[in-house]
Amino acid sequence: MNPKVYVTRKIPEKPLALLEGKCDLCLNEHPLTKDELRKNLKDVDVCICTINDLIDREVIDCMQRAKIIANCAAGYNNIDFEYAASKGIVVTNTPGVLTNATADLAWGLLIAVARRIVEADKYTREGKFKEWAPTLLLGQEITGKTLGVIGAGRIGSSFIRKARGFDMRILYFGRTRNKELENETGAVYVDKNTLLRESDFVSIHVPLTSDTKYMIGLNELRMMKKNAILINTSRGSVVDEKALVTALKEEYIWGAGLDVYENEPEIEYGLLNLENVVLLPHIGSATTEAREKMVEMAVINVLAVLNGERPPNRVNF
Repeated sequence: MNPKVYVTRKIPEKPLALLEGKCDLCLNEHPLTKDELRKNLKDVDVCICTINDLIDREVIDCMQRAKIIANCAAGYNNIDFEYAASKGIVVTNTPGVLTNATADLAWGLLIAVARRIVEADKYTREGKFKEWAPTLLLGQEITGKTLGVIGAGRIGSSFIRKARGFDMRILYFGRTRNKELENETGAVYVDKNTLLRESDFVSIHVPLTSDTKYMIGLNELRMMKKNAILINTSRGSVVDEKALVTALKEEYIWGAGLDVYENEPEIEYGLLNLENVVLLPHIGSATTEAREKMVEMAVINVLAVLNGERPPNRVNF
């Protein structure tokens, strides 16, 4: 009997062809409740899931036959991976393949906020554009400014490399220094407070951990320049959203661009009414190339486990 593979969400199906003839596929089309997850994963050998699926202890306890939970994401904070390990279930992720897509989007957000592109689009569509005006929708230039990057892993490093085209002074902060990145880009390692005080633009690229949750709160936002822009494409809970609303309303900072939120898909209500923040629906990795590669990596991890081999992207041991 072929192993049973359950896919929790609609994902690019082309890479799933690698499983044909080797597994029995069950493809789900709609978001699942916790009760549905517990019921549907009860007798599967493989679960291919996404960051929307909360695979906690209660769900894992119902997975009576599972060998692997393959997460189609670089992060895996939606899975109790340590508990899964105690049950003999491998958890894997898909790092690296969404690096450029997410870094590109972070730049898109930065430019959109700095040049007020979303406001300008709305202004134009509403028929308000009657003539060119010297003070119409004035934004900020990017070239030559100081860029602060929090987190210099794959995505943060890619984001920094792209900054060279804007001839920027680059500051970065993270758990460890990256001498190779410094030599390549001229980036300077500083402490977090120095980065916040001196940067015109701050972009966050860290995983969500107990150390990074709310690492940007009201005190940190007060440290930033009045004309500073904050970009977050990492995880929503890295930023205290209520504090960010206050900072934007009181003009402690100039603007923000967000692709992630603390309680997705819910968004802090105060953010929805502000024009100095650009809000996106978590599309950091939403390119055809990145999403297909993510599924392909998940499938490769699955096949490795089913063949009794070590998967290339295991996160629990």
